[in-house]
Amino acid sequence: MPGRILAVLAAIAVAAAAVASAATARSGQPLGMLGGVSKSPQATYKGYYDGHKDGYLLTDVSSKTQASALHINFSAALKAVKGAPLQYFVMGRAAAGQIAVLGSEPGESDYNPLWEELFVTWKAGVRPVLLTSDNQINALAKKGKLTVKDAHIVLNAPVTTVG
Repeated sequence: MPGRILAVLAAIAVAAAAVASAATARSGQPLGMLGGVSKSPQATYKGYYDGHKDGYLLTDVSSKTQASALHINFSAALKAVKGAPLQYFVMGRAAAGQIAVLGSEPGESDYNPLWEELFVTWKAGVRPVLLTSDNQINALAKKGKLTVKDAHIVLNAPVTTVG
């Protein structure tokens, strides 16, 4: 009798897998693998990329201080990431409407949801202008109008909307 029960259970499992496989093929979604879907409010931030605004989320960061301040996860392992695209944050004086500047976005060959943080500071006596691209920041740094400092912080901030 136990063997028969096991055979029935095995048949049920095979049938359930076939149904799930068929449903997955129709919907394109892996059933049961991701868990249930629920909506949760999560802040979306804006950043400039080549003159337009992209939306992104903040999930994890390699700085305990930032993690605490932003109420996101601290991940020491992110500190070891090298070669991530750059994200620029203006510190101190800034032009009206200044937000972060992204060095890449989805669709670009170097896009990655992990970012190396760079801090941008305007030099004394220089009037801040709105920064909307990494090329603009690099050109102004070359002219001596601002400084760019590697913060040695890696941020997990996937871009969710482009333009």
